[in-house]
Amino acid sequence: QVQLVESGGGLVQAGGSLRLACATSGRTMSNYAMGWFRQAPGQEREFVAAINWGGGVTNYADSVKGRFTISRENAKKTVYLQMNSLKPDDTAVYYCAVGYSGDYRGRGLAEFTSWGQGTQVTVSS
Repeated sequence: QVQLVESGGGLVQAGGSLRLACATSGRTMSNYAMGWFRQAPGQEREFVAAINWGGGVTNYADSVKGRFTISRENAKKTVYLQMNSLKPDDTAVYYCAVGYSGDYRGRGLAEFTSWGQGTQVTVSS
């Protein structure tokens, strides 16, 4: 079992930045891919970014490429999401998740298990 706790969300103006963190405990996360997803009201949960077990391979949704950066510190059992140039469309609850394997293969939610409770990000115009 692994537990995940997201933090760092909040209210920010368009163009601003936030850094989300996902602290894990329990089963080691260092052998598994990690991902960030988001869900806006009335919409389905969508993929945002993923990082492989070692941190050397990252994947991003087209909507956040060039603005968001995913990273991880396995020694601290933590994964991060740096979000720059935020837009009102980025408003959502952001969730982190642990993958079933060490690499992300592009299949979205199906590749992830063990979700956190989420952190709210609100971007005002």
